[in-house]
Amino acid sequence: MTTILQITDTHIVGEGRLVSGQLETAGALTRLVDRLKSIRHQIGPVDAVIVSGDLSDDGSKESYARFKALLAPLDLPTFVIPGNHDARDPLRGAFADHLPIAGPLNWVRKIGDVSLVGLDSLVEGHGHGTLSSETLAFLRDALVKADGSAVLLALHHPPFSSGISFMDAIGLTNAQDLRDLVSGYKGELRIVCGHIHSMMVCTFGGHTAISAPSPCSTFAYDNREDSPVGFLTQDDGCLLHRWDAGFQTIRIGPEAGSGPFPF
Repeated sequence: MTTILQITDTHIVGEGRLVSGQLETAGALTRLVDRLKSIRHQIGPVDAVIVSGDLSDDGSKESYARFKALLAPLDLPTFVIPGNHDARDPLRGAFADHLPIAGPLNWVRKIGDVSLVGLDSLVEGHGHGTLSSETLAFLRDALVKADGSAVLLALHHPPFSSGISFMDAIGLTNAQDLRDLVSGYKGELRIVCGHIHSMMVCTFGGHTAISAPSPCSTFAYDNREDSPVGFLTQDDGCLLHRWDAGFQTIRIGPEAGSGPFPF
């Protein structure tokens, strides 16, 4: 069995700062890390963590150093991809152990029986995402090499519409290019992403695509064209992806309820 934890959209900033004057994001991540540590004996061994973008809110070196310190108590191999709030070069410097020294931040790692593929959809200075021709070629090659084995494919921007108009306006611009690539893959492939700060599950190119919640905030599911633009100050959790002759995804909430009580 292979187990990969997905955390996304932590939006860490420097000490003493609040995101948008409202969110103390380091506290939210600390609470999630504490929760994960408390249930490690329940969920069993975890092989790696994938962080699917927006580690930082401002792309600063300080924020990445703080993120790494906050996640360190999990003591797990950690792999990252950029989101629209990240800055490519500071992120590259903070995670030089697995990110390429130049170009898009694309990578592949074999984690147990799963090929974990990270794609760079960042368009610096903009909220929307695009998979460059170089990134699409990278994915094409990675899928050929995976040769029908299990693939967990991570990118920040969802390749599907969320129904939240102000988020879809800064979505993935060339989702069809990604659909064309993954639809030809005959093995088990799961797409995981972040960006929309909530869990949604869709079929995409014949495979399952799932967005993960954010530990620090969420967006209301409001599909009116004139829906209010902004976030809700609500802690949420993360996702656990397990491979055992098939994929299973489990949401882990930010806190445990009372119990268990006998039926």
